[in-house]
Amino acid sequence: MPSPDPTTTERLVDTNGVQLRVIEAGDRGAPVVILAHGFPELAYSWRHQIPALAEAGYHVLAPDQRGYGGSSRPEAVEAYDIHELTADLVGLLDDVGAERAAWVGHDWGAPVAWHAPLLHPDRVAAVAALSVPALPRSHVAPTKAWRKLFGENFFYILYFQEPGVADAELNGDPARTMRRMMGGLTGSGGPEAMLKMAAPGPQGFIDRLPEPDGLPDWISQEEIDHYVSEFSRTGFTGGLNWYRNFDRNWETTAELDGATIGVPCLFMAGTGDPVLSFTSRDRVSEVISGPYREVMIDGAGHWLQQERPDEVNAELLGFLKGVTW
Repeated sequence: MPSPDPTTTERLVDTNGVQLRVIEAGDRGAPVVILAHGFPELAYSWRHQIPALAEAGYHVLAPDQRGYGGSSRPEAVEAYDIHELTADLVGLLDDVGAERAAWVGHDWGAPVAWHAPLLHPDRVAAVAALSVPALPRSHVAPTKAWRKLFGENFFYILYFQEPGVADAELNGDPARTMRRMMGGLTGSGGPEAMLKMAAPGPQGFIDRLPEPDGLPDWISQEEIDHYVSEFSRTGFTGGLNWYRNFDRNWETTAELDGATIGVPCLFMAGTGDPVLSFTSRDRVSEVISGPYREVMIDGAGHWLQQERPDEVNAELLGFLKGVTW
């Protein structure tokens, strides 16, 4: 793996019945920051944040989460529910002897971070989430709500539900998958791109994404080659299985209905992130009862910590200064 910084180390950690490959930086005994990546990403997605956080005095743990990269990839779909995903990261705290951490998550890592203080309140000092805001519990199973909302239109999360279908499309050409996802989820395609993504029909998810004219200026060929190499080896099924647990997560967390997060929280997103087109940010007070700050980064797309690392790092460091460890 290309190292994000020569001062970082990489090791395998046994946790919650799996092994996670973890990039680690900073001094043991320092306040811990966990960095939870999204789909389809790796710990490598935090390569710009890891050295900055370590230099600022934090002990950083950035895992390839289960299903990804150098970590375990259980076969059972239910092995990827929110209880397992949060318990994996609690196990990282146990491994380094830390009671609590600030949990930072991007994309799918954001729901993991949002659920951590609800499922493991004693292990969370603060939450920072990128791309996916805190959402109140749905009144019905998520896939039922999406089917009602989207009708016959295409919605990628529903497309991801059937095992094997999206897997075949994404695995068919990992370079095309990563190129189109990294270059096509910027929100810059305008109404035509959004209409194409939602239009009914047999096209898959990657087929609907535009083929970019070269790589975005925030990622090099070497960097994207690293993603392609890893997903060519592992496939995308592990990550897709996270999506196949939306209803299971809803069914198994009924006790969290009405529960709120009392630790300090930060939400960051790019104004061009397509995820914001189907997630609401106006109900955060139903979920978060503690200090809350929202930061919108003008013109940024979905891959926020890679696209705008300096702005994300500055916001994270400012936020973490106010955390009581």
